[in-house]
Amino acid sequence: MSGIELQPPAASGDAETSPAWPRLDARQAAMLAEMGINCWWQELLAPEPAARPSAGAAPARSATATTPAVARVPQQEARAAQPAAARPVTIPPVAAPTVATQSPMRPASAALPSHQPAVPQASPPAVATPAASAPVTRAPARAVIPLAVAPAEVPADQSALVEAIRACSACELGSRRRHAVPGMGDPAPDWLVVGEAPGEEEDRQGLPFVGRAGQLLDRMLAAMGLDRQHKVYIANVIKCRPPHNRNPDPVEIAQCEPWLLRQIELLQPRFVLALGRFAAHTLLAHSTRPGAEALAKLPLGKLRGQVHEIEIAGRRLPLVVSYHPAYLLRSPGEKAKSWADLCLALDAFGRLPPRG
Repeated sequence: MSGIELQPPAASGDAETSPAWPRLDARQAAMLAEMGINCWWQELLAPEPAARPSAGAAPARSATATTPAVARVPQQEARAAQPAAARPVTIPPVAAPTVATQSPMRPASAALPSHQPAVPQASPPAVATPAASAPVTRAPARAVIPLAVAPAEVPADQSALVEAIRACSACELGSRRRHAVPGMGDPAPDWLVVGEAPGEEEDRQGLPFVGRAGQLLDRMLAAMGLDRQHKVYIANVIKCRPPHNRNPDPVEIAQCEPWLLRQIELLQPRFVLALGRFAAHTLLAHSTRPGAEALAKLPLGKLRGQVHEIEIAGRRLPLVVSYHPAYLLRSPGEKAKSWADLCLALDAFGRLPPRG
């Protein structure tokens, strides 16, 4: 802080004289007070009226004769003439502060004169510290919240199921979505295409696969002689968009999986096409193959190229795994493998018996 005048130091050899304290004007003192700094040395530097001579003054002067430094300071002569009850306590020398905004530490034994009320200093905020012996507790693992409607209570009607999905708020995704995305397509399909989760465009429209990945899926279906309105139903494992299109976490998959299983039960498709790792792992957990739980640990590349069999609600269904269209947009070199998977699915579908 500029403008602070320092009192000239006492002459050399006066070890007992007052130190060079910063002399503040009224504006500087007010600013320091607003910052919580107590300028307690100001009153020591303030001039005091000379004490009137009294009978008790002479003994006081003679009493200070043994302290030459005090006798040389006019202000302290006047204080020595005061009665002992009103006499301020002499403050020992303290080094002058080097930074204007830093308050010098006041000695614990020093006190303000009786005629000057003490200015309370701002105390630092209390910080709660745990006891040293308190045990460290860890946050419990995130629990799976039950579905708003238990799967056994979901209506057996497809339109009622769609409305139940749109009203679902079982996990945090339900509070962040614009629209839930139950699915779309033929209500009695031969093919069920299962993706992973809605994206931004799907969240805006409430329909599955309507962005760039959806356009690629439409071309893939057209190459198979199919379209999403006839004999095909399209759905996702997750019915609400994860924030920033991140991967769905296990809790969210566990919340939405009963909806997908009930959709499969009501739609009764003849063939399932799982696009993407999360769709493949979710559905292959219901594989009829021994050790099905190990399939969820395999990468998608080791799951494709073969016809799996799953069992949902007592019905066995063939399933083929392939890459998600969004992945193919990022890795167009994998499109040949995806086409091989679609041809494998067509060949397996052609060997199925007619719908009974």
